[in-house]
Amino acid sequence: MNRSMADKTKLRFIEQGQGEPIVLLYGLFGSAGNFDATVRDFRQTYRVIIPVFPFYEQDVRVDIFMLSAFLGNLIKELDLERVHLFGNSMGGHIALLYTLEHPEKISSLILSGSSGLYETGLGDTFPRRRDYDYIKTKTQMTFYKPEVATKELVDEIYTTVNSRKAIQILSLAKSTIHNNREKELHKIQAPCCLIWGKNDIITPPHVAKDFQRLIPHAELHLIDECGHVPMMERPDEFNLLLHHFLDELNRKD
Repeated sequence: MNRSMADKTKLRFIEQGQGEPIVLLYGLFGSAGNFDATVRDFRQTYRVIIPVFPFYEQDVRVDIFMLSAFLGNLIKELDLERVHLFGNSMGGHIALLYTLEHPEKISSLILSGSSGLYETGLGDTFPRRRDYDYIKTKTQMTFYKPEVATKELVDEIYTTVNSRKAIQILSLAKSTIHNNREKELHKIQAPCCLIWGKNDIITPPHVAKDFQRLIPHAELHLIDECGHVPMMERPDEFNLLLHHFLDELNRKD
């Protein structure tokens, strides 16, 4: 997918399709490629936008609040009046922060494996970051089927956690783990769709049920034999659920 750069702010993003804007946010070890199947499907009827987060590119330590501000600046730069906002893993956490700060900009909120209440992940500590098999095992834990964690994906994560980027990762991971939004979730009034892997061990299904309980207009869908990243591991089921949710919203309008 080709990247673009905003004229004024120079923020990078990926954009395909036309229609209502849907903004896709990936997590700490993710990338725009996590949404390949989502983009292919939804670009037919939506303007699909993926911010390219500066996770590792700044000299200062990046935290969850800076990334929420990055999202806000991009939405403003692109002159988006309202958006459907979808976040996976830490991307969900960023979506929560932005939604709480800018409720008027949210047509709907979609969360999958989101942090913000509880998570256990790869980035919280690096006790054995030079151990390839350890990184491979931790990466495979992201999925129900270990083979989804390809050698290319494991190699990419191994290279990242053994580079100068490790300090940025640790800073980001800590900023999410220590930022619990439980007491504010009742303020979210936008329609919310929770699409969760039933076999997610990073943000287990009980976390999804807590989100459903705490967010007033939330519906929950669990995908069987699926881990932390449903749009990658079970893209057909994920896309079907998301289409149904968005179609129902359009019918109500």
